[in-house]
Amino acid sequence: MTRSDILLRRLGRRDYRETQQAMRDFTAAREADTPDELWLLEHEAVYTQGLNGRAEHLLDPGDTPVIQSDRGGQVTWHGPGQVVIYLLVDMRRRGLGVRQLVEIMENSVIALLAEHGIAASARRDAPGVYVAGAKISALGLRIRHGYSYHGLSLNVDNALEPFARINPCGYPRLPVTRLADLGPRDAPEAVGERLLALLATQLRAHPARPARRVPVR
Repeated sequence: MTRSDILLRRLGRRDYRETQQAMRDFTAAREADTPDELWLLEHEAVYTQGLNGRAEHLLDPGDTPVIQSDRGGQVTWHGPGQVVIYLLVDMRRRGLGVRQLVEIMENSVIALLAEHGIAASARRDAPGVYVAGAKISALGLRIRHGYSYHGLSLNVDNALEPFARINPCGYPRLPVTRLADLGPRDAPEAVGERLLALLATQLRAHPARPARRVPVR
């Protein structure tokens, strides 16, 4: 395997805290030739509060754990039936800026929905993907020393009631939707596999460049 390859991992259902620490550990241990990775998974039910998160956006979490995340953004919910993909990418090596990586995520979700005949769009003022004004996909990244981690979630067949207990992504009364309510009844596993393939294709359009070598004196 070369640094240009992208390793696709299917992790099943994972605890959020453990997964976040695994992403941190992977990123801290990266070297110039470490291949990029995409992690496909689901989480147990959890609210995650981003680095800019405000307490007033967490309305009534009930018994669901609230975990501080080191991604950008405000509060969101993860749980069974929702597809999550984390992008562990050497952005400098692929020549990507933050905006470009966000667009890769958004465009991949939009392309997946288009395959089901669903028109979706992104918003510059509120990153994510929307169908008729309702949010179906949330984004959040952390960049450290040119390496990304965290990524996106896509509502497939998950509960929507948990979003009524927060201001999703910091927006009061923001409507939220899911793929199952828009027609397709594909299993989250199948949707996740397709989205994984679309993301990998978009990333491979930005081939990894050789790492810069510092001359030895």
